[in-house]
Amino acid sequence: MVKAIVDPSLQAKMHQYQIVGRAAPTPKNPVPKIYRMRLFAKNTVLAKSRFWYFMKKLNKAKKSGGELLAVNELFDQGPTKVKNYGIWLRYESRTNTHNMYKEFRDVTINGAVSQMYSEMAGRHRAHPNTIQSINTATLKASECKRDHILEMHDGKLKFPIIRKMPLVAKKMRSTFQARRPMTFVR
Repeated sequence: MVKAIVDPSLQAKMHQYQIVGRAAPTPKNPVPKIYRMRLFAKNTVLAKSRFWYFMKKLNKAKKSGGELLAVNELFDQGPTKVKNYGIWLRYESRTNTHNMYKEFRDVTINGAVSQMYSEMAGRHRAHPNTIQSINTATLKASECKRDHILEMHDGKLKFPIIRKMPLVAKKMRSTFQARRPMTFVR
């Protein structure tokens, strides 16, 4: 069996993690509050780092004075059909902090978040470490707002076949030919 070689740029780079942690128990606070976060990161190391970044802001709990209770990767239930995803995010530009809402179509939430990171890098020059995903949601067709998503909801949507090359029989094929190939359908 031959393994298919997939271009790494086409693979979803982001993974969804659920991290559960708390500040370490102390005599003053023997049972600290437990926090659970859903984070997107490239690997578990970056996910843990992101968790402690937010914990530092939330309740002054650092990695050195805290403990992780669980680190789980979350997967989509049915990654076989295309869905609409809405992502609420905040990012820091060179001048200010901005809130934003974006919509994407993908088969997984990880793919949609990967699209979001690459779009933010391309359109807004946002570094991945300055982007914070506030919320993600799977949207119904009626809940979508953005035009580039709405135009995909047409039931009669058709894509033209630009270059349909007829397959030549094996014995008739040659590496070099004296005439140009016809690249259109008659």
